Amino acid sequence: MARNIVRMRQQITRLGVGFRPHVKTAKCLEVISLLSDNGALPVTVSTLQEAEQLAQVGYRDILYAVGMIPNKIARVQALRDRGVDIKVIVDNPEAAAALSAAAVVSDNPVPVLIEIDSDGHRAGVKPDDVEALRTTAANLSGGVCLGGVLTHAGGSYSSHSQDEIRGYAERETRAVVDAAEALRKGGYQVDIVSLGSTPSVLFSDDMTGVTEARAGVFVFFDLVMAGLQVCDVDDIAISVLASVGTVQADRGRFIVDAGWTAMSRDRGTSVQKVDQGYGLVCDIAGRPIPDLIMTEANQEHGVLALREGSTQSLPDLGIGDLVRILPNHACATAGQHAAYSVIDEEQGGVVDRWSRFGGW
Repeated sequence: MARNIVRMRQQITRLGVGFRPHVKTAKCLEVISLLSDNGALPVTVSTLQEAEQLAQVGYRDILYAVGMIPNKIARVQALRDRGVDIKVIVDNPEAAAALSAAAVVSDNPVPVLIEIDSDGHRAGVKPDDVEALRTTAANLSGGVCLGGVLTHAGGSYSSHSQDEIRGYAERETRAVVDAAEALRKGGYQVDIVSLGSTPSVLFSDDMTGVTEARAGVFVFFDLVMAGLQVCDVDDIAISVLASVGTVQADRGRFIVDAGWTAMSRDRGTSVQKVDQGYGLVCDIAGRPIPDLIMTEANQEHGVLALREGSTQSLPDLGIGDLVRILPNHACATAGQHAAYSVIDEEQGGVVDRWSRFGGW
């Protein structure tokens, strides 16, 4: 984890932009402190619960990067009344108008970033739709105001090469910078130009015109990131410990006490070149066991077997043996658990336990 943080920090420094790490992957104060230089950096959250938890321990610059719903604006304004510089996003003119109508008029308005659709992935205003951009900005009034523009290159997760990721990164930067310029030409002040996904930030060559980059899953990485060639399997800093309870050598498989409630149902690698099932199996030291994956997941049972077409031999695992299973999606798997058991590679073994928080 520490190496992953250093890698991202070095890239951010090279690009010369601000860094607003996304904390939705970790949802853990100890990890967030490491990501944010003990709270010195601004942060990105995906739930208001995250924002409220962080506000309680002193975080003051927070971006809630999920399309803002009017019935949540009171919680946001309450945070601003407590001195928290929380910002929100909208992705269309109608949402901006509804938010303005719901917000209490204030001399401390909530800054709103307009989400830009840089790759057709999910939501946002098209960067070349000048009318929609300016109408969205014009609809922000009363208790809310324009704070800037934001985009997320989610399409980069479907890349098949590092060159494709670089292409997404270039389009992401161009889209959000062009949108900011279109608003400025219309007379609007645009202070924040924000972008980011772990792949696009790590493989960006130039972020001229951008004020800040966001990324989150890099702190742990996962099998989807490894499948995208964003990281190596050895960089994955999160795993689920499981015990072998049944050996079925005649069927070529083992049953462990970790099913989808431990791993999640995420099958993100199923569309990649190498399908890792529900997770890649490692020995207790974290070394991958050749071609052994979790092929099936029931609620509390996981089936471990060699991937289809493998020429490897089934490993010699017995009842009670421990394995570590690397997840497809770090955020989804971490979300199944209440805490992290912290392993120090130099000291060996578990050295601490860090609680997670959830909720909305």
